[in-house]
Amino acid sequence: MRALVTGGAGFIGSHMVDRLVAEGREVRVIDNLVSGEQRLGFLEKSGVKVDRLDIRDAESADLIEDFRPDEIYHFAAQMDVRRSVEDPIYDAQVNVLGTLRILEGARRVKARVMTASSGGCIYGEADPARFPLDEQTPKNPDSPYGITKSVMEFYLRFHREVSGLQYANLALGNVFGPRQDPAGEAGVVAIFGSRLLAGRRCRIYGDGTQTRDYVYVGDVVEAFFAASSKGEGETFNIGTGRETSVNDLYAMLAGLCGAPGVLPEYRPARPGELHRSCLSSAKACRVLGWSPDTELEEGLAATVEFLRTQPKPLE
Repeated sequence: MRALVTGGAGFIGSHMVDRLVAEGREVRVIDNLVSGEQRLGFLEKSGVKVDRLDIRDAESADLIEDFRPDEIYHFAAQMDVRRSVEDPIYDAQVNVLGTLRILEGARRVKARVMTASSGGCIYGEADPARFPLDEQTPKNPDSPYGITKSVMEFYLRFHREVSGLQYANLALGNVFGPRQDPAGEAGVVAIFGSRLLAGRRCRIYGDGTQTRDYVYVGDVVEAFFAASSKGEGETFNIGTGRETSVNDLYAMLAGLCGAPGVLPEYRPARPGELHRSCLSSAKACRVLGWSPDTELEEGLAATVEFLRTQPKPLE
């Protein structure tokens, strides 16, 4: 069986490649390598072919037609909420037009598509009385990134109705784990961990009471793998159902990094970012047979051990 991974040199994508190779899939990667070049070593060990290509280019659909994958795992995206606020046109070009290129290629070869969405940003600032949020929660994105990820779901439905496209859309919590880049990606665990290991102060934007649902990358990969054969034409929230504040996350990481005395620096909250987020994975458990296996503390410890092997962060 053949599998194509867009953004396969990225944080989640590179772990997905490892999982697919372990299953005996013939894997190919599309990535523009803007932020993933440092992970090429992991892909080289897997022996997969990497095509340096932007998903916005027409060649991406042509490559899919040439490779003829049975399944496509679509991770390539503009994922920075702050950048989406500053440059919503670029955000839409990548997350909407780029996704349409991939769906066009999938349509041509009748490949099943598994897409990555944002379980926090698509729902916006939801009523905490609904926590943990299920898939019936009204979508109210309050950033361009959340808007483009919501639009993607409508395009998936359109292609399913018009051309019979098979897909599963996974709305993710805040994914963390080894290989997340503290310099190039929006990952607070990697940012805090790398700076604390270097004995440097971390910045917390807002008062630190804002919460997220942190889900370990290994568990997320298993959810995507399960969705490759189940849950056709549906969206699934992938989270832990557990809220963790930024202040609590910082305290846990400071302890693991041996820097409990390094206090954070508080800055004004940034526009477009949620105050609270928490996802229910009950539907994923029922339909996909998936549930998170990794406790937050266990995942943080694994991430810190990985960060210890990486270069120290720059100011």
